[in-house]
Amino acid sequence: MSKTPYDILIRPVLTEKAVKLNEKEGKLVFEVPLDANKIEIRKAVEEIFKDKKVKVKSVRTMIVKPKPKRVGFGPLGHKKRWKKAIVRIEAEEPINIAEII
Repeated sequence: MSKTPYDILIRPVLTEKAVKLNEKEGKLVFEVPLDANKIEIRKAVEEIFKDKKVKVKSVRTMIVKPKPKRVGFGPLGHKKRWKKAIVRIEAEEPINIAEII
C-alpha cells in the first residue's frame, strides 16, 4: 500500500518559532510519522505545493521526546513521541502555511 503525501505530512507545526523560520529563512515545519524518511518527506512537500513550483533544498528531521504530563491528581504520564521535519524550500513567492489551513 503506497502512502499519499497527506499520509506523510500529518500537520504543519504553527509555533512562534516555526512561523519565524518560514518568514526569515523559507523553512516549513511539519509533523511526520516516525517511520517517514527524508526522501518521502521531500517528495510529499513537492507534490503538495507543485502549483506554487516549490523546490526542496534540504530536509532535517528530529524525534521530539515525550514530555511528562499529569491529569489532576492521577499518576504521572507522558505525551506521545513524534517526529518533526524542517524543510527548506526554494519558491517563486513565499508560502504562508497559515493561509493554506
